[in-house]
Amino acid sequence: MKILFVSSGNGKNNTISPIVKNQGNSLEKEGIRVEYFPIKGKGIKGYLRAVFTLRDKLKENRYDVIHAHYWISGIVASFSGAKPLVVSLMGDDVKAKVWFKWIIYIFYSLSWKKTIVKSEDMYISFGKKDVAIVPNGVNMDRFKPIYKKEALKITRWNRDKKHILFTSNPQRVEKNFKLVEDAIKYINNPNVELHSLFDVPNRLVPYYYNSADVIVLSSLWEGSPNAIKESMACNIPIVSTDVGDVKDVIKKSKGCYISSFDYKDFGEKIEKALNFNRRTTGREDIAHLKEEIIAKRLIDIYIDIKDKK
Repeated sequence: MKILFVSSGNGKNNTISPIVKNQGNSLEKEGIRVEYFPIKGKGIKGYLRAVFTLRDKLKENRYDVIHAHYWISGIVASFSGAKPLVVSLMGDDVKAKVWFKWIIYIFYSLSWKKTIVKSEDMYISFGKKDVAIVPNGVNMDRFKPIYKKEALKITRWNRDKKHILFTSNPQRVEKNFKLVEDAIKYINNPNVELHSLFDVPNRLVPYYYNSADVIVLSSLWEGSPNAIKESMACNIPIVSTDVGDVKDVIKKSKGCYISSFDYKDFGEKIEKALNFNRRTTGREDIAHLKEEIIAKRLIDIYIDIKDKK
């Protein structure tokens, strides 16, 4: 089976998102041939150019399924005449402004053969019954417990401190970094250092997780955040707001906590996680999210669509 992935190619060093590439890799391990169409250039002009470039590619090549990631990539694929088309909505698109959602609904109805969301919360927000819930899988070979002393050799964080790791870019408003900052000020522990997982090479991310004593996610909304699942695979304590599917992912794991958006509550949960002072059982608790299991679920969707075609 031959699949074309369509997604933004405007990541760091003009690459596609690691989330998309990791999913492609997991499918290839299951014997699926995956090619990529990265959409280059930002803004309306960049995406309009991509429509014509993708149309030419589809004329020259035959694919069993085209799988677009994020709503705007789905729209580019639709205008390019991509069929049959699967579109994965990733979180922000479902939680976006109302007029964004109406645009998505139009294309969902007219040209998307199957729409995928990442969590039950996204499913409810999207409000359509014939949508598949397929979270992103976790590469358990990459994301695994590493001795903290070994991880600290890579991150070079202070060995005598406790480390809190914020899982995103602090400048992104929806990631709500201020809540973490206020929580750290509230607990007022001079032995605690706060770091962010921003502008870190993807290959080094497991070392950052394993250098941390607590992983924090304070987002205003999410779909199915990969950072939480990857942290679980490394058995690291977690404090998160109740967004996306986080509560379901961490609910079995002692040392992982859901907080409100009150900075005092968030700070108190961080203290609990620090006092837990050991690894969690996160890895075994998310065994059902191994990337090979998720890849097979995607393949079932592809086969169903191909057969109907």
